[in-house]
Amino acid sequence: MTPDLEVSRDIAASADAVFSALTDITRMGEWSPENYANEWKDGADKAEVGAMYTGHNRNGDKEWSTESRITELVANERFFFDCISRDFVFAKWGYAIEPTEAGCRVTEYFQDLRPESSFERSKTISGVEDRQVHNRTGMEKTLANLAAAVE
Repeated sequence: MTPDLEVSRDIAASADAVFSALTDITRMGEWSPENYANEWKDGADKAEVGAMYTGHNRNGDKEWSTESRITELVANERFFFDCISRDFVFAKWGYAIEPTEAGCRVTEYFQDLRPESSFERSKTISGVEDRQVHNRTGMEKTLANLAAAVE
């Protein structure tokens, strides 16, 4: 993955605690300012490579859902997933966890794979004018909220 954005934060918690929180996708709404709920699909009930889930998002009065597939999972180190629309991967997200003396450093990654021709439609659906600025702010808030939840 070649991220368009990456945001890091030191968290005073074990890599295991952070990984467990991040990979319980039903909890993402506790820290994400945009994603408010997730649910497993197709019989999945835990994070594993290939597992699918539906994410429910909101921005102001706009709401939409996305389908995601876990693409990489390394215990206490990495959790990456693709966002999919009609078999097209339009975004990649991920988290890397590195141990530190005081806990761990968590880095959140985002890669936008939407064709430019879809930007206007995306703005209409989400109400987000500048996805890069919006996501950077959201990633900072997500990591701050995650830290508050696990520290």
